[in-house]
Amino acid sequence: MPQPKRSATSTSPKLLSSATEKQKQLQNSTSEPGNMLTTNQGLRIPDNHNSLKAGVRGPTLMEDFILREKITHFDHERIPERAVHARGSAAHGFFKVYKPMTQFTSAGFLQNPEAETPVFVRFSTVAGSRGSADTVRDVRGFAVKFYTDEGNYDLVGNNVPVFFIQDAIKFPDLVHALKPEPHNEMPQAASAHDTFWDFVSLMPESTHMLMWAMSDRTIPRSYRMMEGFGVHTFRFINARGDSHFVKFHWKPKLGVHGLAWDEAQKLAGKDADFHRRDLWEAIEQGNFPEWELGVQIVEEGKEDKLGFDILDPTKLIPESVVPVQIIGKLVLNRNPDNFFAETEQVAFHPGHLVPGIDFSDDPLLQGRLFSYTDTQLSRLGGANFHEIPINKAVCPFHNFQRDGMHRQEISKGRVAYEPNTLATGAEFRVDGGAQGFNTHPQALESPKIRRRSPSFDDHFSHATLFWNSQSPAEKDHIVAAFRFELSKVEVTDIRQRMVDNLAHVDAKLAARVAAPLGINAPDPKAAAGRLGFRDYRIIPTVEDDAALSMVAKPAADIKTRKVAILVADGVDLLSFKRLQQELLDAGAQCKLVAPQLGFVSTSSGKQLAADHTFSNMPSIMFDAVLIPGGADSAVALAQLGDAVHFVLEAYKHCKPVCALNDGAQLLSTLGFALEAKGDALMQPTPGVLMADTRRTADGEISQAFIAAIASHRHWDRLNVDAVPA
Repeated sequence: MPQPKRSATSTSPKLLSSATEKQKQLQNSTSEPGNMLTTNQGLRIPDNHNSLKAGVRGPTLMEDFILREKITHFDHERIPERAVHARGSAAHGFFKVYKPMTQFTSAGFLQNPEAETPVFVRFSTVAGSRGSADTVRDVRGFAVKFYTDEGNYDLVGNNVPVFFIQDAIKFPDLVHALKPEPHNEMPQAASAHDTFWDFVSLMPESTHMLMWAMSDRTIPRSYRMMEGFGVHTFRFINARGDSHFVKFHWKPKLGVHGLAWDEAQKLAGKDADFHRRDLWEAIEQGNFPEWELGVQIVEEGKEDKLGFDILDPTKLIPESVVPVQIIGKLVLNRNPDNFFAETEQVAFHPGHLVPGIDFSDDPLLQGRLFSYTDTQLSRLGGANFHEIPINKAVCPFHNFQRDGMHRQEISKGRVAYEPNTLATGAEFRVDGGAQGFNTHPQALESPKIRRRSPSFDDHFSHATLFWNSQSPAEKDHIVAAFRFELSKVEVTDIRQRMVDNLAHVDAKLAARVAAPLGINAPDPKAAAGRLGFRDYRIIPTVEDDAALSMVAKPAADIKTRKVAILVADGVDLLSFKRLQQELLDAGAQCKLVAPQLGFVSTSSGKQLAADHTFSNMPSIMFDAVLIPGGADSAVALAQLGDAVHFVLEAYKHCKPVCALNDGAQLLSTLGFALEAKGDALMQPTPGVLMADTRRTADGEISQAFIAAIASHRHWDRLNVDAVPA
């Protein structure tokens, strides 16, 4: 390649810039598929199929540097997975604030409603390895990296607003107890085993988090339909230096929805990638997930009026006490180009702040500030993990950190220290200055002490608040989850300890959980005498809070909901064509599920292309079921075991089901028949519609079905436990 002529002093910025641009062009051209293969140094490789040997059947030669480069890189393609949150999915997007937050914070990205701040968001499960399933019962991570003009800001949270422990020193114990047991590496991605329940039964501070963990919050329908929380209390600092405590919330625009437990277990086997596939496909189809950012703001000095310690990460601020102010929106609109380079190498850290946001003294948060840096050093190969493209700030940065493994920046000049006079010396300052990040000044107590604050001693009032806020169906699910988990515990004493603790939350809850476990009735006095129990209970400011219930958060529409339309030869196209179009117009996705792939003949002789079969796309992949009319189709489906199971399973999981005309035959095993009353439109049980399209007004069926889908699940459905699916 011809080289530009250079003079002896050819170091002008313009020439360097053009050379850099040329280098970028070359890098881009050689990385595109279809070009000549090269080594990592750019040397062309004429043969990528054979190693260098001493004769065609002889030994491979050590001098084969092409082989060694390729094999060495392959050997190091995997990095240590995260100790927690190992399995994750992520996407790019942007954040926009709705109005300037100048009154509370000087953070630049929270000021200009016209500006879009790039973000990278990673969702994850906590306990399992990278190879575990998406739909296990587990807390979900919800981490957001904002690439702001003032530096990267990481809001590293979960889909639950509280945590198991109050002090970071217990985090290794919690994770060791939660992870697969070390003697046999079982069970994977599950908390239903002795070591976990042994630990939490001896840690009453975990009780509130356990209530959330046993709720449907930990088996979300999708990442797109779950809330996110910052968990800890942070500070907003405005330009005057005024401090307000703040709690962060992410509210999904699609509503907050969960899976049925039986459904979650089946999905883990049918499609272990259910959540990551859902996120990926939604973005690829242009159905960009969206959340709104909300904050609960408490003026510093008035936090004592809340009735609990705002620094305690096992507590939450009821929204009925301090309403959530919606201040901006988050939109995810681009999938990663490379899972490893972005999703796997992204490094979040709660200590990545921008001016205007600061920490509180939450002892769990304080420990995380050390732990996250330490973890990234091991995972990403050294102190330069911030230079990996997905982690790199978009604003200019300058310091005198140098060298180390995987250094990518080429630092120029002789000066790598400060203060100095050999460079500009402009960096030197000790007064803090008006620009940049300044830690909020606060008075500190003395003496140094290794002890828990007495204000953290109430372990049960917020657990009771959560329980009281649940609907009857949600309470049933919590009871069932505790029963399932504790039934897997082999040591009877652990089961007994746990239900004794639950007696301090609610006596009826504890009794219901204990009933099938082969143990004694719950004994709160026994719990109070155990290690770690503090006999202290605050009077809660409210007895219940509607914001803590998922049922109280129905969706405003049915966008991206997946509807299965069950068809066989002889299906009546006219019976469902209009309804299908109205579902599509409402934003739903409709798929034809048939006995086999190919085409299905309609009663009028037309051909419909089947999207899926009953065996490759079961009911658990859908949000609702539509059974069209057509006598021959209805008979064929009723005689097909997989089709009958499909409907029964959807019914058992409390999903909306709509049967039209002859399609009602598939509901006969549930005891429903359209002819029973002769009505044109019937709802024999919540979420089940049976309609005669020939006798109903236009739009009547679609309105009822769309409303049923928007409600997500109909947990008060009749005879669910009797359904054999």
